[in-house]
Amino acid sequence: MENKREVLLKVDHLCQYFRLGHKDLKAVDDVSFEVHKGETFGLVGESGCGKTTTGRSIIKLYNATSGNVYFKGQRIGAGIRSYQDAISAAKSDASKKIKALRAEKTEDAARKAAIQAEIQQIKKDLDDTVAKNRALIKDAKSDSKQVDKQHAEAQLKALEAEYAEKFEAAKGDEAQLKALHKEYKSRCRVAKKSKLITQIQMIFQDPIASLDPRMTVRDIIAEGLVINGITDKDYINEKVYEILETVGLVREHADRYPHEFSGGQRQRIGIARAVVMQPEMIIADEPISALDVSIQAQVINLLNDLRERLGLTIMFIAHDLSVVKYFSDRIGVMYFGKMVELADSDELFKNPLHPYTKSLLSAIPLPDPVYEKQRTRIHYNPIAEHDYSVDAPSFREITPGHFVQCNDAEEARYKQQVK
Repeated sequence: MENKREVLLKVDHLCQYFRLGHKDLKAVDDVSFEVHKGETFGLVGESGCGKTTTGRSIIKLYNATSGNVYFKGQRIGAGIRSYQDAISAAKSDASKKIKALRAEKTEDAARKAAIQAEIQQIKKDLDDTVAKNRALIKDAKSDSKQVDKQHAEAQLKALEAEYAEKFEAAKGDEAQLKALHKEYKSRCRVAKKSKLITQIQMIFQDPIASLDPRMTVRDIIAEGLVINGITDKDYINEKVYEILETVGLVREHADRYPHEFSGGQRQRIGIARAVVMQPEMIIADEPISALDVSIQAQVINLLNDLRERLGLTIMFIAHDLSVVKYFSDRIGVMYFGKMVELADSDELFKNPLHPYTKSLLSAIPLPDPVYEKQRTRIHYNPIAEHDYSVDAPSFREITPGHFVQCNDAEEARYKQQVK
């Protein structure tokens, strides 16, 4: 995906499978996309298509089955379950083959020697497979640790440069030097605990379930700061008050509990909890779906304001296409765990190519009774629409920046459509 803008987040062939007995539920199946710095990236699709699971896998609330997640060019997440499954499958397959060979009864010395040689070869192949996959698991885990180490070192280096000037300016003033040294040590302690993944925060879908009912608003918002090693209560309180006012609440709300607020106010608390960590990116998981229409507008406007004021990048997960069009720069459409179309917001609404995208757009209601009487819904039936028995589909670029899940025949048809 060529774009001159800086790529902040890159999701590369992400898979998230959940084990259901002896089968896997493919919640997210081979999804790839990029989010550019400063943009709002919309992720849409019907309920159960894997939007939320994608967001949760990115911030490692779920351990991905396979694929990689890159943030600011660093790999922050890698699926290792596929490597573990490959080891288990190889061991099971080798065991069956060896058992079948040993069960073979023969008095022929040459055949016995051949059986032993086959068993040795199977064991050697198994050792190679296990070693290869264990190396991949180790590499994925060490990458994550290395990224956090490098991030902490960069933070410490920046602090050292910042306070070198302050110490120089305060020479001769013992009281000020002492205060600066104390402040420097405190900030170094926080920097050592910092992780790159905390630069991505999430706003959860349910404003009730995502807030601990036994914690005050002050404790809920300050929890991330405390986990990061900040111990100065005055600093924490000031941060909490500041962020409450930023999201449209007041200082007095800090000592209340979540049940004392309306749905819209609870969602603002969730936004405050995410923003207080000063992230570069926010994953907003259907932040307005549980709210009244008038409150939805307030929350959307708040997110827009925060994006401009704080320079945030937002990944906006929703199923309301009209809201996504208003709020997003680019939109990705998901269906049954796969990304089926991705394009700029205006381009997607102007030239939808995938049949499922057309179906979604046909379902958008308009406040026009004449139009509504004539509106015809497009129903998407994947079995009737696609024949992938011979030619399997892949995610392909039809026009610059416009990607669609299709095979060769469909690609030729889509390219003809946009001419």
